[in-house]
Amino acid sequence: MKKVTHADIANAIRFLSIDAVQKANSGHPGMPMGMADVCAVLFKYFLKFDPSDPEWINRDRFVLSAGHGSMLLYSLLYLTGYKSVSLEDIKNFRQLDSICAGHPEYEQGTGIETTTGPLGQGIANAVGFAISEQILKAKKGKDIYDHKTYVIAGDGCLMEGISHEALSLAGHLKLRNLIMFFDNNSVSIDGPTSLAVSDNYKKRFEAYGWEYIDINGHNEKQIFKAIKKTQKAKKPTVISCKTVIGFGSPNKSGTSSVHGSPLGEDEINLVRKKLKWKHAPFDIPKEILSAWRAIGEQGKKSRLQWQKKAGNKINKLSQDNSKLLNNIFTNAKITAVKDAKPTATRKSSEDILTLLTTEISELIGGSADLAGSNNTKTKSQKIIKPGDFSGTYIHYGVREHAMAAIMNGIALHDNLIPYGGTFLIFSDYCKPAIRLSALMKQRVVYVMTHDSIGLGEDGPTHQPIEQLAGLRAIPNLNVFRPADTTETIECWELALQQKKTPSVLSLTRQNLIPVRKEFNKENKCSFGAYEILRTNSTIDLTLIATGSEVEIAIEASHELVRNKIYCKVISMPCQELFDQQSEFYKNKILNETTTKISIEAASTMGWKKYTGNEGRELGIDSFGKSAPYKKIYEHFKLTSNNIVQQAKEILGK
Repeated sequence: MKKVTHADIANAIRFLSIDAVQKANSGHPGMPMGMADVCAVLFKYFLKFDPSDPEWINRDRFVLSAGHGSMLLYSLLYLTGYKSVSLEDIKNFRQLDSICAGHPEYEQGTGIETTTGPLGQGIANAVGFAISEQILKAKKGKDIYDHKTYVIAGDGCLMEGISHEALSLAGHLKLRNLIMFFDNNSVSIDGPTSLAVSDNYKKRFEAYGWEYIDINGHNEKQIFKAIKKTQKAKKPTVISCKTVIGFGSPNKSGTSSVHGSPLGEDEINLVRKKLKWKHAPFDIPKEILSAWRAIGEQGKKSRLQWQKKAGNKINKLSQDNSKLLNNIFTNAKITAVKDAKPTATRKSSEDILTLLTTEISELIGGSADLAGSNNTKTKSQKIIKPGDFSGTYIHYGVREHAMAAIMNGIALHDNLIPYGGTFLIFSDYCKPAIRLSALMKQRVVYVMTHDSIGLGEDGPTHQPIEQLAGLRAIPNLNVFRPADTTETIECWELALQQKKTPSVLSLTRQNLIPVRKEFNKENKCSFGAYEILRTNSTIDLTLIATGSEVEIAIEASHELVRNKIYCKVISMPCQELFDQQSEFYKNKILNETTTKISIEAASTMGWKKYTGNEGRELGIDSFGKSAPYKKIYEHFKLTSNNIVQQAKEILGK
């Protein structure tokens, strides 16, 4: 039997990728062809993984930030023996419901660690993975958690601003367990990267506090030596792999034409000839496939040794905190009613977090340089810092986008629940990562404070208008806007219960009058909307409000009584949960009256589906103003007096 060489195992990656892209008539063959040598060395000699146990918690994490090169990942998963990806799946690359999607899509237990494609996201996810490993190692011990995170990034990833944010924080935290392979092929979609970039990458990474290693990405010995050096690194390392995009293609290698299009049958035949690959499409010779499967088998021995060493500690990792959480939330609601007073919901959030972070060590908090404003850091929380990951709070700095994407990595890793804060207006900076939280079904909690014109004097640059509507448009994202302390407690409870849905908590800067006067063990916010007040058994009107506007609706309801107009007030803290209720319940809430008015200090977009053709939507469809917040509310007519006038006008009274 012919001896299997490095070129053989690397070419197996190349030709599976070439053939899959050609069959799909769609995809990106260039990057897998260029990075095949690097991955062959990484998987053969260094990566700690076991295809027979894809969820092994002490496996190394492998992230493909340059997600367009997805066939690189799928080829590796198939070749090493993951059951998640078969040869048939590869033949169905980019087809409906194939696990081999156009860009990697996270699915638990498949070897696809995260969803990538939007460039740079995977870098930040990898930082989150690396932070998680350090936190868990500090909490649970090195005999349970001791692994590395490897990430492949391309020129495009490093052009994206999120890469700067994430790499900077990783350098600051000295994440020695993080290794990045920079696919430095100097080609982008438009042509050579010199059209847009002239960065000195070495100086850039060294300025971040990273180790920088330059290699030929097609030289097996250089690749091996570089990766070996990272195993005892004292800080994060980037290995700049000078590669040829579309390696092996006589006419297209090194050009943008090989980035995102099939090579074509004629060119593929030339590649086969040049690389001496005499096999039919999708045919991996037995001896080469056996060599790859042997690589996959290597990790089983490491895993079994780890299991023996870790012993009973493994069984104690997952704890059921449901009873503890239930007690915390119940007692907090009792206290909220007992000690009722006007309170900003950001402060209400801090109060419940104080209880949660004292008892639940899995909660990893943070803020984008707004801890004191978002009220995300509690007194019991210790700060995570370079050399000491025993804490539970991360100062992300002014890096909203990276914060959100890093939290995705933390959520994906194992046994941790991340939450992070910024102003709601800056959810725009977080949006791409929030969308991926929802797509990947990750329990990430976004604490977004200063949620309306109620923040006052900071003015329209900081006053959210369209943000709530935009966030509500994201599938599988719960947007909570609580009206007082009790609702804030309930919304936090729901956010932690939703294990496959991320949450946004939209919280006020200004104090709100308590609207829930009595303790009720039932979580009313779980219905998404519920009746909070009724002025008569027979009513003429339904008022629907969220957050800070619920108290205004209640005030208006009392004034309406004096005008012999009777109504009910509906608090709607979460549209998404309300939309999931039964038709009977939704009709009960919405269709008791034909006349409905919604009140929310934000864009009116999306409210018509609740108010109906005969209803009205009170909100703000322009930018805000800089002034004391009560003056701004008056300016935009978000007052009880205007609600009364609108009701009288609609009802003809």
